[in-house]
Amino acid sequence: MQNPKHRRGFTLIELMISMVIVTILAAVALPSYRNYVKRGKRAAAQAQMMDIANRQQQYFLDKRSYATKDELQSAGYSLPSEVSAYYSYDIAVPSSGTPAYTITFTPTGSQASDGALTLNNAGVKTPADKWK
Repeated sequence: MQNPKHRRGFTLIELMISMVIVTILAAVALPSYRNYVKRGKRAAAQAQMMDIANRQQQYFLDKRSYATKDELQSAGYSLPSEVSAYYSYDIAVPSSGTPAYTITFTPTGSQASDGALTLNNAGVKTPADKWK
């Protein structure tokens, strides 16, 4: 017969302490992971903005004006699904004066708290702290 003092297994206190430790680790790790994912989605959007800027320069060399969003879409451009799921975009092109454009990506859904990104024909990227 086995002595009760030599039972194998975990006590309720040991299990509770383990659960507390796991909970604390999760509370620390989860916000960091969410920020990492948010930065990754932002980087994908920024890459698409740079792609649009390159297309704008090519369009400008060909037509001597910058393309509107509709003109780019009719030329076959569409936002990839991994970006369009979290961002909507617009391209502002003035109808007169010096040729210019401003690309604006507005976050949606889980990315909404990140704030809008802009890029213009002079290469100015705002907000600057999000473009590092």
